Amino acid sequence: MTLTSRIRHVLDPLKCPSKTDLKKALLQLDLKLDDLAGLPEPSVGKPYNRKLLYKNEEVEMLVMNWSQLECAPHDHGNSHGWIQVLSGTSLNSVYEVKGNGLPFELFHEFHHKGKHFYAPKKAIHKMQASNKTNLVTLHLYSPPITGMIVYDLQKCAACVVSDDCGAWWPDEQYQKVKEIQLKKDAVPDK
Repeated sequence: MTLTSRIRHVLDPLKCPSKTDLKKALLQLDLKLDDLAGLPEPSVGKPYNRKLLYKNEEVEMLVMNWSQLECAPHDHGNSHGWIQVLSGTSLNSVYEVKGNGLPFELFHEFHHKGKHFYAPKKAIHKMQASNKTNLVTLHLYSPPITGMIVYDLQKCAACVVSDDCGAWWPDEQYQKVKEIQLKKDAVPDK
């Protein structure tokens, strides 16, 4: 069975999959780095390069090959999903935002090869390769990501990005679907 048919066999039946359904699908696929021929090289000047492995109206699966740069804090729009570390170690920072304020970091954690971690709807996080490891991650989201918000903490701004933009401030004007000015003084409740 080819990789594409293997993925299709597991993901095609999913309809409005729950958190548990998505994790079961990832575990059933049991993909390893060796399964992913033609992995894109990390992008120069970008946190990662990605390759779409599968997409239908219910789910999308991507593999990301990371450089040593961190991505920007971002959410996944109305999507939720699982991230699996195929190689290296990820430093994942989780944020909270109140209203139209700046996101603030709640905590960060390291995820090593073989680890799965969940990304809830509207949750804000950022990732990067840790300790100069060669980080490769597998992502399974439902529904396919659209309306992702990327945050620039220095500019005190956020931006809804087009579906072809990654978790970084857009380079092209057409990738800025909507720019949002944030309030610096919106302090979270402690």
